[in-house]
Amino acid sequence: MTIYLFLKLLGCLALLMYGMKMMSEGLQKLSGGHLRNIMGTMTKNRFTGLLTGVFVTAAVQSSTATTVMTVSFVNAGLLTLAQAISVIMGANIGTTVTAWIMSVFGFQINMSNVVFPFFALAIILIFQKKASGKSFGEFIFGFSFMFLGLATLRENAMAMDLAGNESIINFFASTGHWGFLTTLLYLLIGSILTMCVQSSAAIMAITLILCSSGVLPIYQGIALVMGENIGTTVTSNIAALSASTNARRAALAHMVFNVFGVIWVLIIFRPFINMVCRFVGFDPDFVPETEADIADAQVRVTYALSAFHTAFNICNVLILIWFIKPIEKLVCRIIKQKEEDEEGKLKFISGGLLSTAELSIFEAQKEISLFSTRTNKMFNFIPRLLFETKNDEDFSKLFARIEKYEQISDHMEIEIANYLNKVTEGRLSPESKTKIRYMLREVGELESIGDSCYNLARTINQKHMKNEHFTDIQKEHIRYMFELCNKALAHMQKVLDDTQGIVDLNESLNIENEINNYRTQLKESNVNDINEHLYNYQAGIQYMDIISECEKLGDYVINVVEAHAHKKLTA
Repeated sequence: MTIYLFLKLLGCLALLMYGMKMMSEGLQKLSGGHLRNIMGTMTKNRFTGLLTGVFVTAAVQSSTATTVMTVSFVNAGLLTLAQAISVIMGANIGTTVTAWIMSVFGFQINMSNVVFPFFALAIILIFQKKASGKSFGEFIFGFSFMFLGLATLRENAMAMDLAGNESIINFFASTGHWGFLTTLLYLLIGSILTMCVQSSAAIMAITLILCSSGVLPIYQGIALVMGENIGTTVTSNIAALSASTNARRAALAHMVFNVFGVIWVLIIFRPFINMVCRFVGFDPDFVPETEADIADAQVRVTYALSAFHTAFNICNVLILIWFIKPIEKLVCRIIKQKEEDEEGKLKFISGGLLSTAELSIFEAQKEISLFSTRTNKMFNFIPRLLFETKNDEDFSKLFARIEKYEQISDHMEIEIANYLNKVTEGRLSPESKTKIRYMLREVGELESIGDSCYNLARTINQKHMKNEHFTDIQKEHIRYMFELCNKALAHMQKVLDDTQGIVDLNESLNIENEINNYRTQLKESNVNDINEHLYNYQAGIQYMDIISECEKLGDYVINVVEAHAHKKLTA
């Protein structure tokens, strides 16, 4: 094998992987929102969850994308971990569709002659103005790249004459007589290759080609397929290390599911494989002699591999679907909820497992909603600081906590903005790009609300340090302004949490107008009160500082609502 042929082989594999990625992302852009809605409504029990996982994974051709959506719903509280496990089980069945597509189209039809008209169709669709047309064009491009990669991978494998390569034949022959150790060896090789390539489908394609060329015996090939099932879960668990507790639990449940399946198949390895082979009409011990027999065997062995992949996952689901609760308890016992305070940490977004372009927007929106919750909590400290804190020690503790929340606010703004900027580097639909632009504005305005809360606390702190107090009338006016701000913040939270678009946005505008009018009224009365010597000029300045800062906070709130609604609210 020359280095040139080896590099060509790597290039073909890269083309196959890029095609699968592009096809999956095109479908996610085309129907990602609908798929999220399906997942949110069709997971009421373990069976509907299972079917949802099968359907969504078969649709987007990516079990990783399904896992991302599943974990995001668990984090958002829309799915329980038990429901998520059933969806992940379904995803394992759905991902077997890819192997069948490769077997049926890639090995029976010369796709290299078919894909070029698809490329022509795809380029026409991509240059359309309509976003759905562009996304469909990207899907066709990915589909074409995938089969072009598969076809060239086969052609290069034939050019390398694997069946006549003595070193390869000797390796497979020398490792094929170790009995159970042979199966474990190829199981390990499949796991390692999948972890390195980060794509079980790519390793499945290589396995199909090696077995169809007659180089790799069916038993070793199926051991590779089993290894791929473990390797893809190891990759997910490594990626989930930096993710939330629920994300790590879901990834671990996926590993438990696949490892259990591998264990019971190893116990009945050859009988199970022989049964699957008989089902597709393939005899593992048959030695083809004529060209027709060889061609038939090449096709049937790919069917045998795909059928095993499907049978393995279906049987595993039929066994484990009744033990979802024990699996949930097991992963929760292994991965315990962290007890330390995680107020300043992001909950829904992270790298690794949750980092796909279209689907990451959902996680980011949940993080923004959490950001809003924390700014609401921060504002609730302000009335306590002014009206309820009696001694210096309690005042200092509460003021320090507000300072901490202001730092958290700054940190969340930077982290969410950086995350959204990374998301824009992926393949996004125009609608998603527009949404991210507005989400960045939401984040900036929420940070400004945090700044306003801190400014209010500083003004109150300055007055406390000088041991000065507001009059009862001033306190009454400030208390009412705080109530208006709290009302505005509560409605902002409802808007951000709303996924159905049923919250009346004009309510925010009405509250904002009420805040503005009340600020104007107090500004006029403040001048009169100072002139009438009800309080001194300095007290009036500090009083109006609080009122004006509340009015600014109201402006930031309406900006968040407008950004979330993607429209300007007018009186």
